[in-house]
Amino acid sequence: MKYKALLNRVLPLILIICWTISAYSATNDPFVGKWKLNPSQSAIADQMTIQAAGANKYSFTFVGAGQPETVTADGTDQPGLNGTMLSVTVEQPDSWKIVRKKEGRTIITAKWKLSKDGKTLTDAFTSNQADGSSSTINMQYKRTAGESGVPGTWETTDVKVEAVIELEIRPYETDGLSFTSTGAPSRNIKFDGQEHLDPATGAASLGHRIDERSVEYTNKIKDKIMQTRQVTLSPDLKTLTIVVHLADQRLPNTLVFDRE
Repeated sequence: MKYKALLNRVLPLILIICWTISAYSATNDPFVGKWKLNPSQSAIADQMTIQAAGANKYSFTFVGAGQPETVTADGTDQPGLNGTMLSVTVEQPDSWKIVRKKEGRTIITAKWKLSKDGKTLTDAFTSNQADGSSSTINMQYKRTAGESGVPGTWETTDVKVEAVIELEIRPYETDGLSFTSTGAPSRNIKFDGQEHLDPATGAASLGHRIDERSVEYTNKIKDKIMQTRQVTLSPDLKTLTIVVHLADQRLPNTLVFDRE
């Protein structure tokens, strides 16, 4: 599901980097510093697949979520991923409402509207925060699979990031870095050539340093690669670019940060 969920799955920077030990001290690593997302230079894609799974039942696969969710579209709360409850209401054949709750609180509401020609799906996506605040964005998806109705595969690059996203990179032990970003827990990364499992998330990581200004790494869950990232510094060390390739998504996400 989108915006807040999208931030949770593509913007929260699970920056897992390892393999070749740096030739210089982590305290002198050029990645160290505070960074702020430049929305105008960033391009975020999203993809989702809806498939019929029986009488009035559908399977929803949101890229980055890890696995599909199958629910009956009768408007009732049903178990979803990560301890959430998911409800789907088909208000009209071309108008669907999706609500996700956690611990009884609505965290996401999405209203989908299919165009008359069946080629475009509009998503009015509302994210509700724990403090009571909310934000709504409107996204437009293009059909890449399926012939009619809402079921099919949908893809967009029309994701606008209006929130302030900051990233701080600090030295970690003798050969690593610690990454902290808005809306995500800190990740401590060691460049020791070993695959590391994070017990808190169940994610494992492996990567390598390409050169002094470029690294590449993968993030895995249960031996499945969920994402691959390339992180590159500009020659003047003032711009950080992260290209994220999510599993099963054709288009990458490109996040551009300016040094603060």
